[in-house]
Amino acid sequence: MIELAASFDAQLSNLAPYLVYLVTGAVIFFETAVLFAFFLPGDSILFSAGLVAAAHKDVNIFILVSVIFIAAFFGDQIGFVLGRLVGRPYLEKQDSPRMQRMIARSESFYEQTGWWAVVAARFFPWIRTFVPPIAGASKMNYYKFLTANVLGAFLWGVGITLAGYYAATLPWVKTWSYAIATFFICASLVSALVNYLRHRQ
Repeated sequence: MIELAASFDAQLSNLAPYLVYLVTGAVIFFETAVLFAFFLPGDSILFSAGLVAAAHKDVNIFILVSVIFIAAFFGDQIGFVLGRLVGRPYLEKQDSPRMQRMIARSESFYEQTGWWAVVAARFFPWIRTFVPPIAGASKMNYYKFLTANVLGAFLWGVGITLAGYYAATLPWVKTWSYAIATFFICASLVSALVNYLRHRQ
């Protein structure tokens, strides 16, 4: 990750502090809120921003992670609302049996394991862009999504940024964000398996 982030580190280092906050926040917001922005390199930008904050004291790490958290949180919230307001009406117009089965399966999945899926999806490039609108279109409980979004934005956005910030002085921190990602991904898979077996019974 450090090698990949180095190029972004060099580019961000040349920016004024307020532009570092603005560029980083904008990339994170658009990657999570806009479907066609799924290709944006969120993970690398976060890690790079942390490296820049560590190397340049003019970049305040508290302001940086606050901007990132807000951008990540509202990005997913907008994706969820768009899925509920735009995606759901579109799906309900599709009356084919196959589409109805897909909708039913999606609703069942988000009802049973949606909370873990929303948190874990943060650590998957591309997938994190599509999960919120699908959750909204699948009528996932809003408050379950809200709590998962808060935790996911914190663990992913703040966690990876701090991993970059402390990586230079604390080498073991490099794997911290991946340890968190592994935990939530495994928990999501176990939860899905348990619910599947329960449903079969």
